[in-house]
Amino acid sequence: MSRLYFLFAFLFAFSTHIALSEEKRDGSLQDKASASNQQYEYRLLATSKTSTTQKEMNQAGEAGFRFAAVMGGDTAFGGSEVVVVMSRDGKSHKGDYQYKLLATSKTSTMQKELQEAGDEGFEYRGQTVFKTKFGGQEVVIILERDHNNPSSHYKYKLLATKKTSTMQKELSEAGDTGFEFVGLTVSKTRFGGAELVSILRQQVDR
Repeated sequence: MSRLYFLFAFLFAFSTHIALSEEKRDGSLQDKASASNQQYEYRLLATSKTSTTQKEMNQAGEAGFRFAAVMGGDTAFGGSEVVVVMSRDGKSHKGDYQYKLLATSKTSTMQKELQEAGDEGFEYRGQTVFKTKFGGQEVVIILERDHNNPSSHYKYKLLATKKTSTMQKELSEAGDTGFEFVGLTVSKTRFGGAELVSILRQQVDR
């Protein structure tokens, strides 16, 4: 009797394992199918005026788009432009994100503006360089504020130097104090000449 009992128990456990395995496999296939059906919508913004770029980014943000990439350079018809790509998927909600664009040829000014934006809860998202009409290049930084996470604030550090050896030293010192490296550009500004510009951040709990 006991042998028969254990045989039935074994067969029940084995069949349950097979059923669960099949259910898990079917679930994985459904997840893969839904992922393959995921669609994305894109909006490309291109302008020669950084103030216009910020305005258009915020209009896109209001429509549920989120920043994806930025690049500055010469386009075939627009000349020197800042080009931004923003994306939207089925999970996006209107008005989730707000954007701030900082552009200056003076890195000392950029440090101040970065920190003011960090105090307002804006997070670094990307950077590039942009050739101005007046000569030299501007460092362009994109920042984003998530309205669903209003408690996040950031402390920023901008490092600018003409020597890579100096940048190595300054990066190491910033890293020792808890700053995370987030971006790097090389630009020839009107005031600083050819400079390496690194951005670092540190999240501040409030």
